This record gives sequence, structure tokens and C-alpha cells, in this order.
Amino acid sequence: MKFFKSFNLFVLIVLLQSTPFVISHSTHQIFYQCVNQYTEQSIPFSSAFFTPENASTFNSILQSSAQNLRCLESSVSRPNLIFTPLSESHVQAGVVCAKQLGIHLRVRSGGHDYEGLSYISEMESPFVILDLSRLRAVDVSIQENTVWVQAGATIGELYYRISQKSKTHGFPAGLCPSLGVGGHITGGAYGPMMRKFGLGADNAIDARIVDASGRVLDRSSMGEDLFWAIRGAGGASFGIILSWKLRLVPVPSTVTVFTVPKTLEQDGTKILYKWEQVADKIDEDLFIRVIITPVEGHEKGKRTIQTAYNALFLGGAERLLDVMNETFPELGLKKKDCIEMSWIQSVLYIGGYPTNTPPEVLLQGKSLFKNFFKAKSDFVKEPIAQTGLEGLWKRLLDEDSPMMILNPYGGMMARFSDSETPFPHRKGIIYKIQYLTLWNDASDELEKKHYDWIRKLYNYMAAYASMMPREAYVNYRDLDLGQNKDKNTSYIEASAWGYKYYKENFSKLVLVKTKVDPDNFFRHEQSIPTLPKDYHRGTRMIN
Repeated sequence: MKFFKSFNLFVLIVLLQSTPFVISHSTHQIFYQCVNQYTEQSIPFSSAFFTPENASTFNSILQSSAQNLRCLESSVSRPNLIFTPLSESHVQAGVVCAKQLGIHLRVRSGGHDYEGLSYISEMESPFVILDLSRLRAVDVSIQENTVWVQAGATIGELYYRISQKSKTHGFPAGLCPSLGVGGHITGGAYGPMMRKFGLGADNAIDARIVDASGRVLDRSSMGEDLFWAIRGAGGASFGIILSWKLRLVPVPSTVTVFTVPKTLEQDGTKILYKWEQVADKIDEDLFIRVIITPVEGHEKGKRTIQTAYNALFLGGAERLLDVMNETFPELGLKKKDCIEMSWIQSVLYIGGYPTNTPPEVLLQGKSLFKNFFKAKSDFVKEPIAQTGLEGLWKRLLDEDSPMMILNPYGGMMARFSDSETPFPHRKGIIYKIQYLTLWNDASDELEKKHYDWIRKLYNYMAAYASMMPREAYVNYRDLDLGQNKDKNTSYIEASAWGYKYYKENFSKLVLVKTKVDPDNFFRHEQSIPTLPKDYHRGTRMIN
């Protein structure tokens, strides 16, 4: 019986590889039969495989975690199949079969990637999405001060499970609870406790990953070079993250949050300029980000700019007021602005949930942010003068629905070297900027309008951003920086965006990639490239 199953699979593979244009039905069936050859128990097709033929279920799965609606438009490429593995062995089978059958694979954990690279492909077709959303176990050990969390769990689920075990333990990662753990940490994972404890990736101490050969590796078996690479080089270049082992951090039983808005008419420009002077130097228990949007002004029909100071302080309100009065009195923070709460409640507050929302909502894993949008990023090393800010306000007021978010650095972030992990934006960074433009209609004309605006804004900000290179954050993917056109994109071509995301770490990442995935099986429009095969023979990792 086993012989006939293997023979049938062999025939299917031969047929697939000998046919230049394979209809989607063949892809579905051959991939499905192949996966079941490598699993101990057959998986019913209907329980883990979803095809466009069953449009309602397929679209529901495809859209479930996708954040950027422009990546779901009818003109955008769609997968031939979505596979939702139920176990680690299913992931292994998916990799082995995609490789044997020559089917391109995209891997999704949370779906937040800004250019949709985990669920669309402009490089090649047919392709299959391997969606990890059903691998979401969280195993917290307060005694060991660690947690193992599967890649398909959200950051919100992770936070909730920790809080159920302890009120004085937490984890320093993202502000948006619906982020998928797998992809989030591979890009670095910044959040409101990074000034105290560093990034999520800085607190990753082990991982389980499926490599291009279908093997499951942990830190010991993958080696330190690969473990270094997966902590900050973005997802889907080196393998598929199955789970992370993370170090928990201490949090006080009471933390304090506040949001203080200031408009231009309330000295908004002057206050922001002062924030630039202190944001990275203030007490490392304090994280104050700034959310900048146009709002209706006092004069009807005329808009102004609002800068909202949104903060988490790891301590009580009295000490927070002392810190603010000493270092940032210009904001005018008052006791009535301060809200004391538990750490898990602060997760909901910073995540934008309404007051008194129960923490159990974090288990739903749903994003509060689903829009058509385009985003870009910058890192700032010198305060922007008030005249520069005034020029910025004019440009924001020209756009329908723009947003900027400024996230402060300093503290622990400045104490890591740029090469500690692939994430290089460390010492010398005052703050990071995220630029966004949002719209609500799938129109090519509308999309072009907003793209043109954000690109002009980005050009204006060149005078104020880090240079040589102009740095960018990999978890805010931006295909304007350059992209791989096919699997043979060269190191030189990829360096256009590679050095912006990783600075000098890019060269080492290319060597690691060439060693662990020489055939470039794991690839997307901004995946780490490999060196030519005749070049890398005998190369050693850079220490």
C-alpha cells in the first residue's frame, strides 16, 4: 500500500513539473496529497486547506489577519491555496512539498506586514500561503522567568497569558495586540517598554524553526549565526518560525498612563521641539510617543495640527509627576491626566481599546486598524528645528487623512551595539518616525494621489532624517525602497533597501542566508538574497 501511495505521488510530481501552466485544481490536489504523504495521520482537506473555489471560506481566511486593505483588492495576486497547519509536522510537510513540487510559499503569522508580503506575491505564481494562525500555544513559566509561544499567537494573547500567571511579569514587545508573534519578533519588536528592557528580539533566548530542508531546529542545532539572523532581519528569509522562547521582565503592580493633546494654538510646535530634546534622555521607565494628526480647529472649516503625547510609565503617578516636572514641564502634565492601572490594563490603553475593556478581548486577536494605507519610516538623530516642523505641518494639512507617530529611543536601546542583532537602530537615535496616509476606497486614482503625497513628504523629510544610509524599519515594509524582481536578485540590487533596514549587518545576513538557504527557497520581494554559488564556496561567517 505504501508503495502505491509513493508511486502515485511520484506520478503527480512528474506531471506537475512537466506542465508549464498548471491549473489551480492540480496545485490544490497535488500539494494536499504530498502533505499527507509526510504526516502520520491524514488531514481532511476541509479542515486545513482552503481554495478560491469555496470563495466565502477562502476569503474569510485570507482577510482574517490582513491589515492593509489595498493588498486585498481584486487586482492583487491571490494564492492558489491557503494551508493552515495544525502541528509542527504539518509545517515541515508544507515546506518539503512546496520544495519538491516547485510551488512558491508565502508564510503568514499575523498579517500585519505593511506591503502584504506574507499573503500576496508579485514575483511568481502559483503560490501557497502557509498560515500559522492555528499554532498559538503559550506556555508561561514564572519559576523559570520564561515563556514558549507559538508563532501564530498574537502579542495580545501572549500578554494576557503572562498576566494570568503573574501581575508583576510582562514582556517588552509591540503596542498593537493583534501582531503575530512570529513575524513581529523577527523584525525586532519595539514597544513601550523598550527604553527599559530593549526589544522583543533582545529578549528572545531560543526558537524553533523549520529550515529549507524541512528540519526543525532549535538554537543549539541551528547555530548562533542563524539565531542571530532571525532576531531582527524580518520574516521569511531564513525559515519558518514555529515558536519563540522569551525572557520575561519585571513590571510594577501599578503603572501609569496618560494622553495629553496639544494643538499648534497651544504652543504645539514649541512643546514638540522640547520633546525632541528630552525624549531619549528622560527616565527610562517613561515612554512618551507622539501621535500627530490634523484636527478641526476652533475656527469652523479650518484644520490645525494636534500632537498627542501618549505615555506609559513603569511606576506610580507621584513619581511620574516628579520626573515630568524636572525634565519636561512644558507639557504641563497634571495629576488629573494620570491614570494608574495594572500592566495588562495598560496594554489595552496603549492599544486604543475603550476604557474598562476586559483583558479577555486580547484573546480574540482582532486588529482595530484595517485601512487602505501606505506607510514609510525614518530615524532621527538630531532635533528638527521649529522651522522644519512648521514646514511639516503645511504638508500634513494638505493631505486628507495623514498620521505620524514618533517613538522615542534612548535608555536600554542605546546600550546595545548596532550588531548585537540585525536590528541596527540603536545608539544615537532620538526617535523613529512612522508616516501614514489612509484612505477608504479601492480606487487606482485615489491610491496614486496618496502615494504621491507620502512620497513628497518623505522627500521633504530627507533633510532631517538619518543619512548614509537613510535608515528604515523592516517591520514597516516599504517597497519604494527597492524590491527583488525574482529569486535571482543580486546582492548589489538588494543592497538598495538592505542597508536602509540593516546597515552594515546586511553583509553578514547575506552570508548567513547563503549558508542556510543556498537555493533561496524562502523568498519574497524584500527577502535577504544569496550570493552566487561559485562565490560563496568556502566563505565563513563574519563574527
